[in-house]
This record gives sequence, C-alpha cells and structure tokens, in this order.
Amino acid sequence: MNQKLGVAVEEMMPIRIGAPTTLFSVQGMESVEGALMEMPVGGILERCALMVQEHMSSGGKRVRARLALVVAELLGVDKAAAIGWAACVEMLHNATLVHDDLQDGDILRRGVPTTWIRHGMPQAINTGDLMLMLPFVGIDEIDTDDSIRWRLSRAVARRASEAVRGQSLEMDLLDGPHRDWPTFLRAVHGKTGQLLALPVEGAALLAGFSAEEAEKLGNEFMVLGEIFQLQDDTRDLYAEKGRGQRGCDLREGKVSALVVAHLELNPQDADWLLGVLRTPRDRTSENDIDLAIRAFQDGGALASVLARIEHLNLELMDSPQLLQHPGIRTVALDLADWLLARATSNIDITP
Repeated sequence: MNQKLGVAVEEMMPIRIGAPTTLFSVQGMESVEGALMEMPVGGILERCALMVQEHMSSGGKRVRARLALVVAELLGVDKAAAIGWAACVEMLHNATLVHDDLQDGDILRRGVPTTWIRHGMPQAINTGDLMLMLPFVGIDEIDTDDSIRWRLSRAVARRASEAVRGQSLEMDLLDGPHRDWPTFLRAVHGKTGQLLALPVEGAALLAGFSAEEAEKLGNEFMVLGEIFQLQDDTRDLYAEKGRGQRGCDLREGKVSALVVAHLELNPQDADWLLGVLRTPRDRTSENDIDLAIRAFQDGGALASVLARIEHLNLELMDSPQLLQHPGIRTVALDLADWLLARATSNIDITP
C-alpha cells in the first residue's frame, strides 16, 4: 500500500479491492471493434470517415461498450443486437472526447496526437459531429422492433443532451457564482454519469424492459459516473493519464474535484488557486503544479476526494434497485472496485 499520501488510504479501501472485473472478460469486443471501424464509412471512405477511424484506432478501454455487452448478456439479449448497441454507445462517448480535446486544448489522447492537432480545429469539429450522429445510424441497423429502436434513439438523444449540458456547466464553474459540491456534481452527473447509464438502459430496452424500468436501472450507474470523474481528477495530478504531462486539468483552468474539495476546506487559498486556474495554459509553470499537488495533500483535499469515492462505493453496494439484479450489481461493484484501485494506486506526491 502506498504510504506517500500521509493519510490512512487503506482505511478508505473496500475489502473487495483487486477483484477481477467482469467487464474485461466479456466476449464480443472484437466484433464491436469491427463495427466501430465500419460505422463511419457510409457509401464511401472519405476523409471524415478516415479521421473517425484514426481516432477509434488510438485505443481506450471501451468501458461503455463492455458495459453494454455484459449487461445485455446477463439480460439474455441477442448477441448481434448487443454488439450493435455497444458500438453505438462507444461511438457516442468518443465523439465527446474529440470535442473535449479541442475545448481543453489537449494535444495528446491515449498517448497519441489528438484529432485537432493532426487535422486542425474545423476538421476535428466535423469528426466529432459525425460521431455524434453515427449512433442513430447504428441503431437503425439493430435487428429489433421499430418501437425498441425508437426508445433506443430517444435514450441516446436524452442522455447525450444532458452530457452536453454537464460539459457546458463544467466550463462555467471557474467564473460562475458557484464552485461547490452540488454544482460540481450536477456537471459530473451530466457529462460523465449519463454515458455510463446509457449502455445499461439500452441493454434493458433490448431485453424487453419498459422505458421507465430501463431508465431506472440505467440511472443506478450514474453513481459510477461520479466515481469515475473523481478518480480521473485525482489521477490527473497523482498518476499518468496519457495526456503528456501532469496537471492538465489545472493548466486548462478546470475546476476539478480536488479544487472543489480544497476550496471547501481551505477557503483562504481561493485567490491563489483561482489565480493558477486563470493563468493561460502556456504560462502555467511546473512550480504551480508542484505547489498544488502539495497543497491538495497537506490541506486534506486528496483525502477528502478519496473518502468521497469510498462513500459512493458503499452507496452502490446498498442500492435497492441493484439488489433486484444480482448479476448486474456484481458488474457495478466490479467497475467501482477498478475505478477506486485506479484512484489510489501508484499515487506519488513527490514534486
């Protein structure tokens, strides 16, 4: 167990940590990858399609696609339909990444140059826009009733629109009136939670659940979106995320979970910390990043975020809705374990 944090990290860890996740043993991912390469082609392989394929070829853990596949399998959904749906949700998620990289000014994604760096801002917008539309084309090709296709399309549109609202709210946190937990979490539930709920909702619809039942089951995975974002914010400073340098969130002026926690615990630091966030990316120094890394640890923000992740993990374990679906509950808990392990492993606060 890493002892560099100066806090009792082991006391925050769930007893299930290290359990193998069901997501990474699910069958069908090769077919999903094939579908992701075929979806953008349409009638002819032109430049925009090639840029989509280039982005999708950069890798990624395909968490949302895997989630769609494993839940569909547990609910008895036809394999071909499950693969088609998994490709749709993964394409949608990656569309948001292409646009995020452009908005944030990130030059690397998964260790390779981002789409806007390779092809320029206008073509990156085109690429992301095409990827936003492709899930609806993919849904049309799933072999199921038209009524279910309509419900799948409606779910995509509803949750994608909330994801955009969450992204917009996050971008307003720095200069908006509120930088507290309720406002931050509202942004997270939109930009991150919705696209973890969507794979589950769609799998349930394909299994014959009513629209209300499917949405309710999907919503249970919104908590995982919160866990995902908290661990991602932690890893940005205390681990390697494949973005080329530490502290990308601070450099781009993002109000992360660590920022929210630090300002709550240490309001006297507001001028300094907000000043760092408002400094242009190319003028943010390594010393600024080192000071923030130390301040978040010494001021209790890091411990606070890790404790919040564990609280959410326990909340997930006690979910009455998931207790009605033991297999899906296991998937959710395995995913939570994996995320918590990522948040607390290899943490290094040494400047």
